[in-house]
Amino acid sequence: MDELLLNFFEDYKRYAIFISIFINIVVAIFGIIPSFFITAANLIFFGFWYGTLLSFVGEALGAIIAFYLYRKGFKRFTVPIVEKYPITQKLLCVQGRNAFYLILSLRLLPFIPSGIVTLLSAMGKVSLLVFAIASTIGKIPALLIEAYSVYQVTQWTWTGKLILILFGLYLLYLFLKKVKQS
Repeated sequence: MDELLLNFFEDYKRYAIFISIFINIVVAIFGIIPSFFITAANLIFFGFWYGTLLSFVGEALGAIIAFYLYRKGFKRFTVPIVEKYPITQKLLCVQGRNAFYLILSLRLLPFIPSGIVTLLSAMGKVSLLVFAIASTIGKIPALLIEAYSVYQVTQWTWTGKLILILFGLYLLYLFLKKVKQS
């Protein structure tokens, strides 16, 4: 996927920045597609810092646009489903400063998918402004970690190799856990 995106950037150099941001927005709207392939293409094509900044802008805008679309489109369909679970009802009622800290905290946790944080926030009572600020601030450390990891892997450094080994071991662990449960 990185190669396809890199070729696309190369073919449309004048628009590569806008293409990158647009793809990040689309990925955020779908909510389940990982964004690391866009980050990798941005790092390779634009360089580490500019590529990281571009990924950050795309992901932040994507989260805000996804929040708005989720709130307008999905809320009426998903609220009745989520209301069946008491713990999510508490999350949906959080507002103001508490909502800010909750969203910020969830963005900082790398194992919680970004789309879930956006969807739950959109279904709740948090304002767009509070979500936008908390989400954007929370994406900074997560994206820096992602950019560093992706950069190390794409440069094939010893750190990158270690990251791939640990990721492979994690996948093996998940596989064995699933086989054991079956």
